[in-house]
Amino acid sequence: MTIYEKKGELRGLTLAYIGDGNNVANSLLLACSQTGIDFQIASPAGYELQKEILQTAKEIADKTGSKITLTDNPRQSVKDADIVYTDVWTSMGQETEGEKRRTDFSGFQVGAGLLSLAKKEVIFMHPLPAHHGEEIAAGLLDHPGSVVFDQAENRLHIQKALLATLFQDNRRENQ
Repeated sequence: MTIYEKKGELRGLTLAYIGDGNNVANSLLLACSQTGIDFQIASPAGYELQKEILQTAKEIADKTGSKITLTDNPRQSVKDADIVYTDVWTSMGQETEGEKRRTDFSGFQVGAGLLSLAKKEVIFMHPLPAHHGEEIAAGLLDHPGSVVFDQAENRLHIQKALLATLFQDNRRENQ
């Protein structure tokens, strides 16, 4: 929703995801392949996307014309991107891996320098909470291209709409 709100279209855009091939990356991959957004991910070795989801996304992308690019080079991934997206390096339940992940992901931090390689009108996204000094450089949430707080607001409204729909459907079933 935020991408469409900010860019006015989806098909033909390029989203660069920097970081762990986690649930967020896998969901974005599927959404991008379905909507015609090219998806470029840069992940360190051992943190790639789930193979089954990647295969499904490739099958969808063949029909929609979306391109999927995998690399271990963040600079290559963000080159000419319309959207740069990242997520935490250590998700809930992975706290014991924190130090190893900080080492493995060094060089994958998103900051103004990396964003400067993307298109001039790039937007930066993150699902929050963010860890300054890890996946994002300090101050990045205040970058002119950051739409992170708009993204959070849109997520709130979408979640409310889903709950309203679910409750409405539940009321109908109980009548």
